[in-house]
Amino acid sequence: MNATATAAPEATATAASKATAKARARGRPVLGRFPPPLRVLGYALVVGVALLYLLPFVLQLVTGFKTDPDAAAHPLGLVPTTPTTAAYQRLFGLSRAGDGVPFLRWLGNSTLVAVLVTAGRVLFDSMAGYALARLRFRGRSLLFGFVLGVMAVPGVALLIPKFLVLNTFGLFDTYTGMVLPLMVDAAGIFIMKQFFESIPREVEEAARMDGAGVIRTFWSVVLPMARPALITLTILSFQGSWNEFTHFLVATQSGQYETLTTGLARFVSGGLGGGTQYPLKLAAALLATLPVAALFFCFQRYFVQGANSGAVKE
Repeated sequence: MNATATAAPEATATAASKATAKARARGRPVLGRFPPPLRVLGYALVVGVALLYLLPFVLQLVTGFKTDPDAAAHPLGLVPTTPTTAAYQRLFGLSRAGDGVPFLRWLGNSTLVAVLVTAGRVLFDSMAGYALARLRFRGRSLLFGFVLGVMAVPGVALLIPKFLVLNTFGLFDTYTGMVLPLMVDAAGIFIMKQFFESIPREVEEAARMDGAGVIRTFWSVVLPMARPALITLTILSFQGSWNEFTHFLVATQSGQYETLTTGLARFVSGGLGGGTQYPLKLAAALLATLPVAALFFCFQRYFVQGANSGAVKE
């Protein structure tokens, strides 16, 4: 009896140690299972690929501080021959020559449109996704099929219809015409619908038993649980509206409504002066990239994070 009692804890300890070892083995990096020489070679390969991807951004940053002749003569040089901030002075209207680029206007228009479109998509896509996921009404499946159908239509095929609709309703060349058609996105509705369907219904049923209606349940109970999906939708919406080009191309005509994408396109095509102007173009492209990159790196851990872990404990 005593031997059996003594053997039981030992067996339990052995099983626990084996389970711990297996867990550690599963969590060990793949490269850690190879001999040191192969491990060093693997890490060197990973670092080399990373540097290869970073090289264009480094060249973009360095070229912004070059002169036009230096950039044309040494396009791949990583050290400017004569460092200068002339390109950034022109972008921000600080050049004495008076030939500044309306970069601040482009930046303001892009910021305004991106903020409004992102807010609209987060709100309306969430409401539409919740309605398709939880509410029961006639034609729900057909409506969701239309949403999937819109996702399958190429955006280029809608350019002429967009222009005709905006022109007919008097929205062409206005901020309303730039923002309104982008405030609802089929992909965002699909993402939110799939996410809401993963939330246990017990959470909503408990809220309804406490007297909460549909809107209160959605706003106060379900939506806070959807924070990872909302952050993902925010990043995708901001990035999409910030980099939008084709819609603004058919929705605007005046220079006062130019965004970073349309302004840079006109700039690259020679609409703001002759010559290569590589430092000015790459400096403008770098500044246009920074907001989206900063937003992504700040919230990247939420990008694909699950939403309902621990929502209902059994």
